[in-house]
Amino acid sequence: MASSDSRHSAAREETQRRAFAPALVVLAVLLVVSMTAGMAIGSVQVPPGQVWGIVTHALGADWSDPVWSHARETIVLDVRAPRVLLGAVTGAGLALVGTALQALIRNPLAEPYLLGVSSGASLGAVAVIVFGVSLFGPVSLSAAAFAGALLTLLLVYTTARSGGRIASTRLVLSGVAYASVLTAVMDLLLLTTDRGNEARAVLAWTLGGLGGVQWGTLWLPGAALVTGICVLLVQARSLNLLLAGEEAATTMGLDVSRFRARIFVLLSLITGVLVAAAGPIGFVGLMMPHIVRLFVGADHRRVLPTAALGGAVFLIWADIAARTIAAPMEIPVGVLTALCGGPFFLWLMRRDARRATDRGVA
Repeated sequence: MASSDSRHSAAREETQRRAFAPALVVLAVLLVVSMTAGMAIGSVQVPPGQVWGIVTHALGADWSDPVWSHARETIVLDVRAPRVLLGAVTGAGLALVGTALQALIRNPLAEPYLLGVSSGASLGAVAVIVFGVSLFGPVSLSAAAFAGALLTLLLVYTTARSGGRIASTRLVLSGVAYASVLTAVMDLLLLTTDRGNEARAVLAWTLGGLGGVQWGTLWLPGAALVTGICVLLVQARSLNLLLAGEEAATTMGLDVSRFRARIFVLLSLITGVLVAAAGPIGFVGLMMPHIVRLFVGADHRRVLPTAALGGAVFLIWADIAARTIAAPMEIPVGVLTALCGGPFFLWLMRRDARRATDRGVA
């Protein structure tokens, strides 16, 4: 029986390994299609061919005379293109953070929004806005969000860890508790500030959204994403070692405490920058890793890039839906991701509970 299970596992691993390249190609094509749709769909419809004509003309790859109006060019290049790119970067970054957190904490429910990390980043950003702090110049918002995310992650991890282990229920409850306290403090700051107009804008931002982004603000989340994916891909083998447990990883030469501390700082930095740019958007980091593992397996050398592409595609389409479902009113994209992620979270808890029961029976 053990030999049969081993052969079955090996065959499944080989199938998932072979599925990696096709999955990357399919997701890359979907990303291009999604970005095209994001720039084409809206109150003013722009044909996809015209979208690419505008883009290639702006890049200097098309020297023919424009056949589109200046208004359409402005809509595509100055309004929709930065928004689509921010959606892709944010979705990819959140998926990366969720994937790495689930490996570091060895918990399938780990995700920056559920663990309260996004709430910590939000409080840091709101404090900068309300108190007008500009110690770090134009990156003050991101710096404060990073500090809030890192502190919250360390608090949740310390609270949930007991006897060298982290229980799923304890982790989620700790995240919910800290998120509630941090959100209450953030609301108190907004209610007591004398900057009424800013408070209303920040309150809308706390629901998550990609509107209002400009080309000049895209470089920071883009740099955070590139840094994150490069570092995590280099450290993919170490993340794989953690799947076997801390003791096994230590036996195989990994300094777990030091490695975990370094990656915690990196993940907090990515989360803080993304929250400062787009607000707290939940459940992307929970759903994408689990979905792509069904196709490419658990090896982080395959999971990280596929989850990033999947997160980018998902958030672009979530933003398209947010702009069009109740047009001309715009729904915060964080509301839609929560509507998708809430049921997924409940299903995941039910699945894990069923597996635990089966192991107990066995």
